[in-house]
Amino acid sequence: MARDARGGRAARHRPRVQSAALAVAGVFLLIGVLGFIPGITTDYGRLRFAGHHSDALLLGLFQVSILHNAVHLLFGLAGLVLARSVGGARVFLAGGGAVYLALWLYGLAIEAVDPEAGANILPINDADNWLHLALGFGMLALGLLLSNQAGTGGRLDNPADRH
Repeated sequence: MARDARGGRAARHRPRVQSAALAVAGVFLLIGVLGFIPGITTDYGRLRFAGHHSDALLLGLFQVSILHNAVHLLFGLAGLVLARSVGGARVFLAGGGAVYLALWLYGLAIEAVDPEAGANILPINDADNWLHLALGFGMLALGLLLSNQAGTGGRLDNPADRH
């Protein structure tokens, strides 16, 4: 029987929702770091602390700022912490998905009203908007649908069973 790294109790299989949360958190950490690397971020000299006037582009596509990169790093760290439990992993994925869908709507609204308005505090372009839509749906789906039976004693929770 396999033992954990400390030689103690038997090693357990990590539920898929936790693995997915760890993977997503890792991607956010990677993106946050890459946003600070000249060459991977084009026009690095035009990177600003915050706001839509930052003209730096991650991978030549996604508009970023220092604050934007820092948020990716913090979001990734939060995901690593939350992925330690099944419930936390679900909250990270589903809640993060909802946040990214809200960012997508924010980007659409800013584009429709006035991209140069004072309400445009984030560096968001069309590529960011499409990415936020995909991230939102992807994370939400992972958080809501993956490993439904994990943490429920092998059966789905049914509100009628609660006393």
